Amino acid sequence: QVQLVESGGGLVQPGGSLRLSCAASGNTYRVYDMVWYRQASGKERELVATITGGGNTNYADSVKGRFTISRDYVKNTVYLQMNSLKPEDTAVYYCNSKIAQGPWDRARDYWGQGTQVTVSS
Repeated sequence: QVQLVESGGGLVQPGGSLRLSCAASGNTYRVYDMVWYRQASGKERELVATITGGGNTNYADSVKGRFTISRDYVKNTVYLQMNSLKPEDTAVYYCNSKIAQGPWDRARDYWGQGTQVTVSS
């Protein structure tokens, strides 16, 4: 069994910061890309940031220069440092990763349960 568990969401004022975490646990033989998505109420889910197995990163234009994705390969944890938050960053943030449970296993998609981020004064 593999689980992705997010934490770190909450309510913050515009201009503030939050740090999200997502830990992969269980049979995590190999963890490939780790990705943060978000979904605002009434909108489609959108990709926020990606970090590959080799550490390369990619960001949505809307968060470039404000958000930073990083990764702890030992803990199989991905982080999203969010600075200069805006009300339009309000959404449920989801962690996603492709994980193989063993050398026999193909990489499968796993999702966390989501964590709410609300930016409001």
